Amino acid sequence: MSSRRDFLQKISLSAMALPLLPVSDALNLEDIYDKPYDGPVLRVAIMGLGSYGTRVAEAMQSSKKAKLVGVISGTPSKVKEWQTKYNIPAKNSYNYDNFDRIKSNKDIDAVYVITPNALHHDQVIRVAKAGKHVICEKPLALNAKEGQEMVDACKQANVKLLVGYRMHFEPKTLEVIRMRNAGEFGKISFFQGLCGFRIGDPTQWRLNKELAGGGSLMDIGIYALNGSRYMVGEEPVWVTAQETKTDPQKFKEGVDETIMFQLGFPSGAVASCLSTYNMNNLDRFFLNGEKGYAEMQPSTGYGPIKGRTHKGELTQPHMTHQTVQMDEMADIILNGKKPVVPVDGEEGVRDLKVMDAIYEAVKTGNKVALK
Repeated sequence: MSSRRDFLQKISLSAMALPLLPVSDALNLEDIYDKPYDGPVLRVAIMGLGSYGTRVAEAMQSSKKAKLVGVISGTPSKVKEWQTKYNIPAKNSYNYDNFDRIKSNKDIDAVYVITPNALHHDQVIRVAKAGKHVICEKPLALNAKEGQEMVDACKQANVKLLVGYRMHFEPKTLEVIRMRNAGEFGKISFFQGLCGFRIGDPTQWRLNKELAGGGSLMDIGIYALNGSRYMVGEEPVWVTAQETKTDPQKFKEGVDETIMFQLGFPSGAVASCLSTYNMNNLDRFFLNGEKGYAEMQPSTGYGPIKGRTHKGELTQPHMTHQTVQMDEMADIILNGKKPVVPVDGEEGVRDLKVMDAIYEAVKTGNKVALK
C-alpha cells in the first residue's frame, strides 16, 4: 500500500473538558443535505494535487457551502487536468513560486494546504500574508514552535487558520462525545487508541525525515493522539513513550516505525496508544468509564465508522467525511460557527505540544510533564 489514504480506504467500506452542548448543536446531516441552501459559499483553492487533494476535490463536488475554484501545484500536467475536470479557470491556477498572487484574486476566499508536512509552515504563512483564510492538513507543522508561528501569522493577517480534523465532524464520534459530556459513561478512566498500517513504497515522502518530520506518529499516530484528547475531554499533563524499530533500512534515523505512548490526564484518566507503520488491522478506539464504554472500529478510517456503546450500536448516518468537513469549515469561516470539537490552529498546536513531548520521552526514556 502506497499510503495511509489507500489503507484507510480499504479497511473502511481539546482545551480542558469540552463544553456540554445540547443535541441540537451537534452535527445534523439531514438538516444540511436534505434542505436547499442559498447562503454564502466558501470559494477554495487546493494546494497540493496528490491523492488526498484529489479525495477532497471529489468530496467537495457534493458540498453545499464550499466550492472548489482554484488550484496550486508544482506539476503543470496536474493543473491542466484539474482545470478540465473541475472547470477551473486559468486565472485561478498557480504554482508554488507564484501563488502569492492570489492576494489580488477576489474569486478565492481560502486555500487548503495539502502538501508534505515540512512545507506547511512556510506555505501557510505565505497564504496568510496574501490575505486568504487557510485550511491546513494535519499535522499542522513539524513541531509546536512552527505551529505557533503559523497561528500568530494568521492572527496578524486577520485570517482564520483551520486544521483538517475531519473526525471532529463525524456523527458517531460526536455522539460518543455527547454521551460523555452528558455523563452517560460516568467518570472516564481509560482510553485506548490503536492506529497503524504496513507502509509500502520506501521512497515516498512519508519516509523522508526532511519532508515528513518523523514517521508513523506524524502521519497515522496523530489520530490516536488527537482522539485521546477529544474522547477523554481533557488535556494530558504527562507523557511516556517507547519506540520499536525492526527495519532500520526502511525506517531511517528520525523516521519512527512504531511508537507506543501513554498519557495522563488531570482527572486521573490514562490513555494507552499505538502508532505504527508496520502492522495492519489497527484502527480502534476504546473509551471506558465508571458507568459504561464506547468502542469504535474502524474509528478514523474514511468510513463508514462503526461503533457501539454499553447502550447499543451507534447508528448515526454516514456521509463522506471531507464533504461534511468542508461544509462545516465554510460555516466556521463565513458565519463564525463554533464546532463541538475545535479545529482551529490552536487545536493543531495542542497536538504538536504533545507530539513534541512524545518524541522527547522516546529519546530520554523519561516521563515528560506537559504544561
